Amino acid sequence: MLDIAKIRAITLDLDDTLWPIWPTIERAEKALHNWMMDNTPMAAAVFSSPSALREIRDHVSSSRPELKSDLSAVRRESIRLALYRAGENPLLADRAFEVFFAERQRVTLFDDARPALEFLSARFPLVSVSNGNADLERMGLARYFKAAISAREFGAGKPDPRIFHAAAGAVDMTPENVLHVGDDATLDALGALNAGMQAAWVNRADHLWPHELQPHLMLTNLTELCELFR
Repeated sequence: MLDIAKIRAITLDLDDTLWPIWPTIERAEKALHNWMMDNTPMAAAVFSSPSALREIRDHVSSSRPELKSDLSAVRRESIRLALYRAGENPLLADRAFEVFFAERQRVTLFDDARPALEFLSARFPLVSVSNGNADLERMGLARYFKAAISAREFGAGKPDPRIFHAAAGAVDMTPENVLHVGDDATLDALGALNAGMQAAWVNRADHLWPHELQPHLMLTNLTELCELFR
């Protein structure tokens, strides 16, 4: 059971907790493809082949293991490799990536997300903890958070306990005084439990809990979380 009296701060996952990620990624990939069709058509043809694209990303991941926690770098280097293989200018990779990245920040929040951020940030210091590459400043959401911890900048991602400990430390808290909230049963909830935090699993799609160790709280939306603190 959740021990509300212990909670002094809240850490929050971003993708699929505050907004659905796949519609966002699909729009961003379409924007990238359209840009490449206009500017680098040979590389666009490479990117239009799922098998070729998968091979390129696998090659980047295997040849550049130091980038495994940096989704932006993996995508940028994949674009660069596609340009090179297509005989086009690899120096255009940064411009192409920026087209993708700008669209990736145009998220559509779940209906409960902004009211929850308003409510929770007025009562607790909030810290974002993400394995993705969301930019809270670009999204206009940074004002709700005291700190943002990303796998890209930290060098390790969830469920590694160290990233949760870093998030707690960012607001001068010990893990036992932090509640982590996220949608992924393994990366978020189980990761937080193993880091010594309380964990709330946001299960919007009615999935079955897959682990023996149970989270302190199961939610179907963030409004339910806010109700606990009223």
